[in-house]
Amino acid sequence: MAQSAPLFIRMVASSIAAANKAGQIVRDVMKKGDLGIIDKYSNSPPSYLRLMLLRIGSQLNFPFQGKNDLQTEGDRSAQRCIIASLSHQFPGVTIIGEEEDTSSCPVPADWVVTTSDEEVLGIECPKEYQDATVKDIVVWVDPLDGTAEYTQGFLDHVTILIGIAVRNRAVGGVIHQPFYSSGTQSGTDSGTLGRTLWGIVGAGVGGFQPAYVEGDRRVITTTRSHLTPTVQAAVDAMKPDEVLKVGGAGHKVMLLLEGKANAYMYPTKGTKRWDTCAPEAVLHAMGGKLTDMYGNYYSYAGDTNVANLDGVLATAKAQDHHFYLKVISDVVKPAS
Repeated sequence: MAQSAPLFIRMVASSIAAANKAGQIVRDVMKKGDLGIIDKYSNSPPSYLRLMLLRIGSQLNFPFQGKNDLQTEGDRSAQRCIIASLSHQFPGVTIIGEEEDTSSCPVPADWVVTTSDEEVLGIECPKEYQDATVKDIVVWVDPLDGTAEYTQGFLDHVTILIGIAVRNRAVGGVIHQPFYSSGTQSGTDSGTLGRTLWGIVGAGVGGFQPAYVEGDRRVITTTRSHLTPTVQAAVDAMKPDEVLKVGGAGHKVMLLLEGKANAYMYPTKGTKRWDTCAPEAVLHAMGGKLTDMYGNYYSYAGDTNVANLDGVLATAKAQDHHFYLKVISDVVKPAS
């Protein structure tokens, strides 16, 4: 079955299995208690003062404003698992991960996933992707989206993102939420940790039941840790009934997928292609839309600039997108 499915479908199916394993690794790191936090660009533990500011800010629900450059053992290990797994199954495919090159680091044998999601393998591949080759595909990986929230204990904000682009467009996406508990959702103390949402543009979604905000309420989600005057102006322009300030691009788009928010906006640079590739694909597969603040789609080519310089606007319903673009354009200019 696996070998008879087109390459694109097999890659989505394998990405689901890899994301599930990476989620287990992220939970294991948290369970051990030593997150192995370092500042990415100095490759050393962050200062005691910075860690204290982060912790105090989280307790007061007033996140510390500063460069988001933390990395944990969860980030590093999850990326090694995902890249090793996909590279083993699909030699030659271009995989771009958020963390620096980890290919020289040894990967435990049980981290290399060789299984695939059987449900996705059985899906009929949309015609436009049936002939996609390794050269047509780029995989964008955020092994732990919401690192700051991971270190601060906001574990429901944390996601693992694997986006699959075919000919530069985000068309396959996997969003794994490692600390989601089915028991918590049902009001019990028991339940399985972790869940995986996926989407294929032209074929549908899985792992969740799409929903939309009820009635005429306008609920906007945006950043909890980088609320600049530009971001605030964009949010205020929408005259929202409610604003949800949460961490992680994956988590924000999940709020749209599950009917908890109408739109996600971040009208300035800050996110990267690995933050948006998977969420964009799942959202589009559901009938939503994600673009920059001008309404343009980002390219996910392997040689593109990884930074989303012109911000992000995502809407649960594609038909609402133009309305949000128009209102925002009247009050704030996108960053460039």
